[in-house]
Amino acid sequence: MKYGNYLAQQQNDFPESWRKHFIDYDTLKGFLKGLMVDTNVRLTTAFPPTHVFQFVPSDPQEPTFDQLLSTRLSTVAKLTPQFIRLLDAEVQKFNNFFVAIKDNTKKRVQSTLDSPTADVKECEQSLRDLLMLERFVFLNFTAVAKALKKHDKWSGLQVREPYLMRTSGMSFVQSTSLMRLKPELLAKLTSAMGAPNTFAESLDLPTDSASIVNATAELRSIASGEGMLQAKDLKAESTIGPLVELMHETQTVMISLRGPHGTDIIGAVLGCLKKHHCKIADFSLSRLHHDVTFGVLVYLQNRDVDLFGDLVTAAQKWDGTLSFDVQDARLKASKLADASEYALSEAPYARRVKYIATVLNERGLTPEFLSDWLNWLLEKKISVEQMRRLDSHSTLMCVEFRLSVPDTLSPDEMKSELIAISTGHQADVALQPDNVFRRQKRLVVFDMDSTLIQQEVIDEIARATGIEKKVAAITESAMQGEIDFKESLARRVALLKGTPVTALEDVKRSLLFTEGAQYLCRALKSAGFKLAVISGGFMPLAKYVKAELGLDYAFANQLQVSADGKSLTGVTVGPVVDATRKAELLEVIAQAEGIALDQVVAVGDGANDLLMLGKASLGIAFNAKPRVQQQARARINQKSLANILYLMGYSESEAAELQLQL
Repeated sequence: MKYGNYLAQQQNDFPESWRKHFIDYDTLKGFLKGLMVDTNVRLTTAFPPTHVFQFVPSDPQEPTFDQLLSTRLSTVAKLTPQFIRLLDAEVQKFNNFFVAIKDNTKKRVQSTLDSPTADVKECEQSLRDLLMLERFVFLNFTAVAKALKKHDKWSGLQVREPYLMRTSGMSFVQSTSLMRLKPELLAKLTSAMGAPNTFAESLDLPTDSASIVNATAELRSIASGEGMLQAKDLKAESTIGPLVELMHETQTVMISLRGPHGTDIIGAVLGCLKKHHCKIADFSLSRLHHDVTFGVLVYLQNRDVDLFGDLVTAAQKWDGTLSFDVQDARLKASKLADASEYALSEAPYARRVKYIATVLNERGLTPEFLSDWLNWLLEKKISVEQMRRLDSHSTLMCVEFRLSVPDTLSPDEMKSELIAISTGHQADVALQPDNVFRRQKRLVVFDMDSTLIQQEVIDEIARATGIEKKVAAITESAMQGEIDFKESLARRVALLKGTPVTALEDVKRSLLFTEGAQYLCRALKSAGFKLAVISGGFMPLAKYVKAELGLDYAFANQLQVSADGKSLTGVTVGPVVDATRKAELLEVIAQAEGIALDQVVAVGDGANDLLMLGKASLGIAFNAKPRVQQQARARINQKSLANILYLMGYSESEAAELQLQL
């Protein structure tokens, strides 16, 4: 609802004699909309911009830049003072009425407080008078603030803050002494209703807004029959229920302060909220070097316009830029039962699912990719709630986004589309549900060949015996998922018949660990993770990798050795570690360590890793074959395994700190 309509609607709740003293918001808005819409001195509404914003207009009939600026400055120089005079008259009218009505209201309230025989109805009426005056002030102050906001938007001048500072000494702002009578009235009312004196004493008079909130809650309890008194115990019939609802109305205000003084900016806002006993519903903080923006959504229990004057003063003290917006709709008490639910629903965030998207490119995230990524978010109506940079490089490399995603979107479809978007930019986007387990992983299971190490060990063994091409052809076919793994393993191992066992020692010395493998494993061990390698390769080499990286478990195929122990027989012994066995072993390790599958990460690159990747809550296809990338929950197509830490929520500085613990 537009504020003009809202204000007109609210005026109906006031006596006829009050209505003509309200700020004439429609007239103020009409003046601005009719005369100032196209006068913005920032030239953001230049028309047609194709001519004006050329260095020399191609159309000689169009004004030059300096001419347009001169025209607008002249127009604003005439119209803004006219608007201020119009606004001054409205504010003076409203303030004069407040002064006149305030004294009468204060006398009635004080008379009720001083009367030893005041009954429930008298107390209620005095409290209603006080609440109505408070509401009158807040509605009109909001009209002033919104009219100034429109002026600043359409003129390009910033007069709202200094104008509000001007009003800080006016009577309607200096009304706190009157509002302090509310706790006393509440105590008088509860006493008249028959509540024990101990309750009135518990208000600790004189007091402030916090006690009003507490007293309102107690009155609500009494009115509903759930408090210390039942309805039958009251000394007189009362309409306390609706009155309590009126007192419980809460105004929603969005406040943002931006400036160069970091913690001072935050402290300034929170200091104002503390002084005026606001209830914080939600907040956000962003920082770029020394520039900080602190935003907060608050519920203003008492319509205390002093808050805004204090905020303006704080903004000036810390060289900040203040913006605030008073929400139009009055909140009902039921909406405040869960502040976080209300705050989220306002965005709006109904029927949404939270995700974390980790966006990564070792060579730097380009504006072209980030633009495509953000356009995709907009197209899907996905809201960005938070952004956090995870890397510490000179060029932006990794950003973590907290997203609010419509629950109608399919995770599989989103992943497929993101692969298409990111592939052309050599970037990766990993999408994970944002739940309690995302940063509570405890077990990481790795494939070995082409994952922890750069080679395929069976190919390396074959190279030592001169049959590498034959073995490599079968290996590639298996990795692509073209033939069954068990069959491919049997074919390749058969080709190794007669290979000296000493060849395995030669292969160990030739192994190249994947970039970042040692760094990743050290960080994870320092953080308390259990680590395992589950390989479709061979046990002697898996044990070597386990020892070099400090892993906890190693599983692989066992090669049979001849009776004299000198050569391979060309067959394996024991269960074959194929795709099914890999997934089974992952689950066995998790059960042995008492770790839920929601806390397991698996990393692999081949088709025989898919079941293992699917079993873990976070399955990462690392420089994997296309089929594996399509089916895995996440993918990394970067050089370093250390990038896995980003997907697990660790920043680069956090990972570096973990390195120091071992």
